Amino acid sequence: MSVVLQIENLSKEYRLGLIGHGTLYRDLQSLWAKMLNKEDPNTLLGTNKPNVKGKFLALDNINLEVNSGEVLGIIGLNGAGKSTLLKIISRVTTPSNGCIKAKGKISSLLEVGTGFHFELTGRENIFLNGAINGMSKREVSKKLDEIVDFAGIETFLDTPVKRYSSGMHIRLGFAVAAYLEPDILVVDEVLAVGDAAFQKKAINKMEEASKKSGRTVLFVSHNMEAVKNFCTKTLLIKDGKINKIGNTHKVINHYLNEFIGQSITNSEILYKRDQNKIFQILKLSLMDSQRENTTSINRELPFILSFDYLVSQSVKSLQANVSITTHGSQNGVQDNTIVFQWSEQHYNKYKYNNQKVSKDKGTYRVEIEIPGYLLNSGSYKFTVGLSYAGNMYEFIKVGIIFQLYDSDTSHTLKTGRSAGLLGMPLNWKERKININ
Repeated sequence: MSVVLQIENLSKEYRLGLIGHGTLYRDLQSLWAKMLNKEDPNTLLGTNKPNVKGKFLALDNINLEVNSGEVLGIIGLNGAGKSTLLKIISRVTTPSNGCIKAKGKISSLLEVGTGFHFELTGRENIFLNGAINGMSKREVSKKLDEIVDFAGIETFLDTPVKRYSSGMHIRLGFAVAAYLEPDILVVDEVLAVGDAAFQKKAINKMEEASKKSGRTVLFVSHNMEAVKNFCTKTLLIKDGKINKIGNTHKVINHYLNEFIGQSITNSEILYKRDQNKIFQILKLSLMDSQRENTTSINRELPFILSFDYLVSQSVKSLQANVSITTHGSQNGVQDNTIVFQWSEQHYNKYKYNNQKVSKDKGTYRVEIEIPGYLLNSGSYKFTVGLSYAGNMYEFIKVGIIFQLYDSDTSHTLKTGRSAGLLGMPLNWKERKININ
C-alpha cells in the first residue's frame, strides 16, 4: 500500500485569550525573529517552557504516515488534540510548525453544518460542495439521488438548511462527504448526533469506501465499540502527543486501562491493606471462559467477575454487592446505566431462607459467572461494594472497564443487532393458526 497522508513534526500552538501577544513589544519581537528566520522567543515550540503565560500546545511534534485504504481510528480523552489534528489535515486551520503531505482529495465532516451555507437549500448545498471539491455539475447530478436517499431528506431537499434539525444536518453532511468520492475521508465525533440506525449506515458506507474503493478513512470517536469493529489501526493521543499507535484491540485496551481506570493492569485492581478498616476490598478481576484475565471478551461465551475482600473481625450482616453499568452511550442506552446489581442478600434469600449469615475473620473470594449471550456487545464497567447493617460501607468507584464483542463483527455491521443491553436469544415459536 502506498502512503497517502504523511505528517512531519506537526505542532499547533494557541495563545489563550489573546489576538497577538498582548503587547506591541512582543508582537514586534516575534515579527523580527520571523524575518530573520530565527526561533520565536514568544513560542513554546521547540523549547522547554511549559509555563509560558498564555501559551498552549494543542499538538506537539506529531509524526504519522497513513496508507491507502487504511481505516485509522483516533482516540483520546477530551482536549487531547484529536479534533485539532483533523482540522489541520482538513486545512480548516494551519499548523504552527511542521507540514502535511496528502495525495488526492480530502473530504471532511468535523461538526454539525460543516461546509453548508445555511441560507441555501439542501439541493444547492450539495452542488456547492461538489463545486468546492472540483466536481462538475454533471458529476454531482449523477450522485444526487444517492446522496438524497442516503440522507433521507427527500421531503426537505428544497428547504433552506437553516431549518434542518441537527440530525438532518449530519445525515446530509455525511452523505455529501462520502458520496463525492474523496481519496481521504475525515470524520469527527459528529456521527454520535445521529440515531443508531444512521450510525450503522454511516459505518457500513465508510467500510465499503475503504474495502471496495481503497479510500482512506480517519475516524475520531469516543465509541470504543465502533472503533474496534471498524478501524484497521488506531492512534491514541495524550496531551497533544502520540501515546500509542498500532493494533486497534491493543490500543483500546491500553487506553481503557491507563486513562479511564488508571490503576487497572491486566484486568485486575489491587488495593493496599488499611489496618484501620474492619472490612475492605482487596482485589477486583475479570476473566474470560478460560479463566484468563482480559478486558476484551467474546459475548457468546461466559465470563467471570471476581473480587477478594478482608474481614478483620467477626461480624454479622455484612453484604458484598456487585454491579455492571454501561460505559458510554450505546445501543440506545445512556452512559452509566445500571445493567444489573446483585448482592449476597439476594443469594442468601434463596439459599439460607433470608437468614443473616455471620462472617468470621479472614479473607474471602467471590466469583460470579455471567452466562454467554446475556448482554449485547458494548462497553461496560464492573464495580463492587461492601454494605454493613443496611448502609454502604465501602464502594469501589473506579471498577474494571471491559468490552464485549461479537465473534463475527462483519455480520454485526451488516445486519445489526437488537437494541438495548440484553442479547440473549429468545425461544421464538411460530406456527400457522389459520388458513385463509
